[in-house]
Amino acid sequence: MAFNYAAAYQNNKVQTATKGELTLMLYDAGIKFVNKAILAIEKKDIQSANNNIKKAEDVIVEFRSTLDHKYAVAHDFDVVYDHMYRRLVEANIKKDKAILEAVLVDFKEMRDIWSQVMKQARIQGNK
Repeated sequence: MAFNYAAAYQNNKVQTATKGELTLMLYDAGIKFVNKAILAIEKKDIQSANNNIKKAEDVIVEFRSTLDHKYAVAHDFDVVYDHMYRRLVEANIKKDKAILEAVLVDFKEMRDIWSQVMKQARIQGNK
């Protein structure tokens, strides 16, 4: 049996990541799944599109489940995540590439915002 170095590396990466890095990884996963769903729709591979959209939905569910509602900003994030989730469901029902492309923009924007927050936190931590 061959050792899967890629899986071991990925597992170690997740196990040693900070909460902020895990959040980035989750955004990256959402982006990856939406991209795969778009490609599957282009190839008329309905099953693969469905599977990848459901994985993207799971990413949103994870984000929503970790929101700390004692902070007002959690409500704002929940509204965005709810919108993204509903759009993913609609895209899955219709197998609509345009809807997925819009959700992809949302995922990328959220990831970029989070990346900037992490950079700012590092800068503040180094002062």
